[in-house]
Amino acid sequence: MSKILIVDDDIQATTLLKKILTAEGYEAISINESSKAIQLAKSINPDLFLLDLMMPDPDGFKLCRMLRLDPHFSKTPIIIITALDDSDSRVIAYGAGANDYLTKPFHIDELALRIKALIF
Repeated sequence: MSKILIVDDDIQATTLLKKILTAEGYEAISINESSKAIQLAKSINPDLFLLDLMMPDPDGFKLCRMLRLDPHFSKTPIIIITALDDSDSRVIAYGAGANDYLTKPFHIDELALRIKALIF
């Protein structure tokens, strides 16, 4: 079973994503404090990250860069899930190392397909 680490400061968002991903057959782990995400990731070794962008320090852009600099996660797929729908945010996120970018609200089937494309 593939493990997905959800990093979002919004508890409702992480709760919803965990329910969705569990129903899709994934082991979903969430954390609402981005500053502790890398430490948790090292203990669980996720197969994929779902990151929000608008979080307290580090924000999702910075966390994405930090993950890419860490040898443990330099190749682990990262999907950004955010309300930011502007092209500048997309460019910065991809430049930080994100593999994909999905805006809220999103369709559950689209999220499932994007995860499947990156994990399998």
